[in-house]
Amino acid sequence: MNTNEELKEVTAMCREVFAKKTYDYGASWRIMRPESVTDQIYIKANRIRSLQVKGESMVGEGIVPEFIGIVNYGLMGVIQLQLGYSDKPDMDAESVLAQYDKQLQKALSLLEAKNHDYDEAWRMMRVSSYVDLILMKIQRTKQIESHQGKTLISEGIDANYLDMVNYSLFALIKLVCEKESQD
Repeated sequence: MNTNEELKEVTAMCREVFAKKTYDYGASWRIMRPESVTDQIYIKANRIRSLQVKGESMVGEGIVPEFIGIVNYGLMGVIQLQLGYSDKPDMDAESVLAQYDKQLQKALSLLEAKNHDYDEAWRMMRVSSYVDLILMKIQRTKQIESHQGKTLISEGIDANYLDMVNYSLFALIKLVCEKESQD
């Protein structure tokens, strides 16, 4: 497989989970302020790191669903930054999925540009490094949030969310697509 085919596979997985949860829960996440989205991503990334260190899961769920969650929460975060949060779910499923697709395309465009410049260096990285980078991006995001989103020289919160999405997509390729090619 090539990177574009692998991205299609893992983004389809993420979108399917997002669409099914949208069916189940509607747009309930629209009430979340961006800081709460950041905390949800932290919970997922911290659990992945914990499972990597401990080597076992007491709940029985592995790390793939957590990376899918980071992708989906990261895209929710960018949507929340653009639209603002709401006091109640205010979007139907079709509108939610349209926003999701729009932000996913933005993430994939960024990934494509960086992948070109870095010459797919991510393929030589360990999944544990992606987790550490996501955790670092969360700390950066929290710092920017404590400054009410203002930075002097750094990228903003949206760029950090998109980077977390992309690191998670790389991890999913390594965990799902590369594993399939070895089987």
